[in-house]
Amino acid sequence: MSHEGKQAVKPAALKPAGSVRASAVRLGLMAVPVAFFAVFFAYPVAAIVARGLEVDGVWRLGRIGDVLAQSDVRHVLWFTTWQALASTALTLLVALPGAYVFARFDFPGKQVLRAAVTVPFVLPTVVVGTAFLALVGRGGLLDELWGLRLDTTVWAILLAHVFFNYAVVVRTVGGLWAQLDPRQEEAARMLGASRLRAWRKVTLPALAPAVAAAALMVFLFTFTSFGVVQILGGPTFSTLEVEIYRQTSQVFDLSTAAVLTLIQFAAVAAVLAVHAWTVRRRETALRLVDAATTARRPRGAGQWALLAGVLGVIVVLLVLPLAVLVQRSLGASGFGYYRALTREDGGAFLVPPIEAIGNSLQYAVAATGIAVVIGGLAATALTRRDAGRFVRGFDALLMLPLGVSAVTVGFGFLIALDEPPLDLRSSWILVPLAQALVGVPFVVRTMLPVLRAVDGRLREAAAVLGASPWRVWREVDLPMVRRALLVAAGFAFAVSLGEFGATVFIARPDNPTLPVAVARLLGRPGEMNYGQAMALSTILMLVCAVALVVLERLRTDRSGEF
Repeated sequence: MSHEGKQAVKPAALKPAGSVRASAVRLGLMAVPVAFFAVFFAYPVAAIVARGLEVDGVWRLGRIGDVLAQSDVRHVLWFTTWQALASTALTLLVALPGAYVFARFDFPGKQVLRAAVTVPFVLPTVVVGTAFLALVGRGGLLDELWGLRLDTTVWAILLAHVFFNYAVVVRTVGGLWAQLDPRQEEAARMLGASRLRAWRKVTLPALAPAVAAAALMVFLFTFTSFGVVQILGGPTFSTLEVEIYRQTSQVFDLSTAAVLTLIQFAAVAAVLAVHAWTVRRRETALRLVDAATTARRPRGAGQWALLAGVLGVIVVLLVLPLAVLVQRSLGASGFGYYRALTREDGGAFLVPPIEAIGNSLQYAVAATGIAVVIGGLAATALTRRDAGRFVRGFDALLMLPLGVSAVTVGFGFLIALDEPPLDLRSSWILVPLAQALVGVPFVVRTMLPVLRAVDGRLREAAAVLGASPWRVWREVDLPMVRRALLVAAGFAFAVSLGEFGATVFIARPDNPTLPVAVARLLGRPGEMNYGQAMALSTILMLVCAVALVVLERLRTDRSGEF
């Protein structure tokens, strides 16, 4: 055999051994997350869909056509899509100037303001709905000042969605914008291009993947909107998620709910597939640009006016609803509504509403532990960029709980987890398991970029010196990702506190969570119930705000990833 032949055979002979070992380790790491999602996500969703489509032991797929033929269902589909598109466009229009300001300008209080802007994103949807109800609803601030009510119009929903998703655009697009070298645009202007043409030809193409990724995430969150639409939309407006809840818990039509779940699942899968493609494009762009800090103090009247305009939008759109929420929680009697939370009224709750705080904290701590373990294992398995289709498909699977109906998951828990060895309906762990499903994607998205940034040669050197895979992780990866792990845990904790769609089905009356307690109080007439709902919402908002401030101090990079 020739010398060239030996050289060709040697790498081919060595590469499969290392590749097989790496693949075995990756599959081992994925085993626990895959089993978790199979048992607590795929199985409950499949169970409720099967229950809805099965008639006398036979699946009736023709039921899908029957449901789609109903005019009210088509109206729900149209409104769900239309309001998601409108919410996405309005969010981009309002938030892109903010992304530029946070990326390019340096001003006093920037870090605190950045944390404050992020608070709405982790707030429970029922709190967002309650805050806007206090602002634009009956007896709200606008109603008292000018007799203006928006709670029965689509504008209340759209504004609440902008409030909720403003941080998605600011952090995702602004994170990339801060890493773009401004000298490229300056060079284009020196060659004769106008400011607009230079931005359109140089900056916009580089930002396009991040803008597309942010737009897709906003569309996903608004397409599956539940708490906001339920509180602000009333009986007039209904998204797929709200209609699934109505068909399941009020009409008891599992067949229609199952069909709507399949439609929502297909739409979410398509959005996530496009999102994964845009994220890969954005990661490629980030490797090609200068990641140095480019922020500086505003110069000239135009830039100061832009900064003032963005700050004005933040105050009116983000701060004012929360301020009104706090004011309404105090009422005319100071802390009377808060004191009323300690009393048991025997109505909506079997215990004093104040106990919902302790319940939520306990559930959130357990859910955070589960999410960190499952998400950490999954992120480690996804660390290599050259993963095959199976691993990339696993990555997409982890994102599905963000888009699949939480109502379906919660009701699926009651339907599927009712027989040994998985009879968990009377177990406290049921709520943390449902909350962890939503927390895992945030853990993965937070830890994965940091894990991929670790130099692989460090792992290889440790392995050559005889370290086991566990010791390599403990000695090499963990010290570098410790802060990212804390950030991931913080996001999982905040998200778990606010989970509502699934928890509303499985939280017991004697152990309500904060979002469930708020929704129940809002559903009862009377000023005292309304005031207590505002008080609980304020408490939940403050807990989330404290968590966000801590996360901002722990933030390890400027990528803006969630």
